[in-house]
Amino acid sequence: MTDQYAELDAALDRVVAAAKAHLAAVKAAQGRVDDDDVWQAYVDLNNASFAYDEQLLDLFGEVTPWDVESIDPDEAAARFNAAAGGLDGAGSDPHPQVISVRQRRDYRVPSVAALLRVADNARRGLVPEDEEAEPIESVGEAVLELLQAGDGSLSSLDVPELEPLDGLLTVSEVSEPLDLEAYADEDGAGPFTPGPDDILVGRLDEHPFLPDEEDDHAGHNH
Repeated sequence: MTDQYAELDAALDRVVAAAKAHLAAVKAAQGRVDDDDVWQAYVDLNNASFAYDEQLLDLFGEVTPWDVESIDPDEAAARFNAAAGGLDGAGSDPHPQVISVRQRRDYRVPSVAALLRVADNARRGLVPEDEEAEPIESVGEAVLELLQAGDGSLSSLDVPELEPLDGLLTVSEVSEPLDLEAYADEDGAGPFTPGPDDILVGRLDEHPFLPDEEDDHAGHNH
């Protein structure tokens, strides 16, 4: 048992050393994308963590919080070199088409007054204190204000004042990227209309999971 303890301690030491080496590589890369040293250090840290986790499980039946799988170093190096080659033009294989992601999500407005209030609060948070915020006067304007406050993320619409309905997300291959100048500002359909050469890769149907449905599920055993 003493030898097993020693092996476990050594495995932990390798994790610590690999973590320090990974941090050193990250610092040296200074944010450089696809750095070879960072990738190698990552693989070493991953595999050291995996080995320690396996030994801890075998010896004590315990696990670490690290959910990792072993990485084959040779395979990892081959994949990294292939990706790096594509960056500098060597062995590059550019995809001939552009990927277009389109999303629609619908909402019901339980209370227009409540929605206008929350949008007014969001607008006041964006306007300097020495300026007067213009009141929100419509539902559409309120939704746009919430989106602007959330940097365009649909998660900014996850508020009690909007009841989510069904939504749809599609992924398509298109021959040309979106050209906003080709559409008038008031044209809300054109930019989303599939072109004749577009290829639909797939779609995801989104259904809201409401709190009352969660309560219903809680009462059933599956």
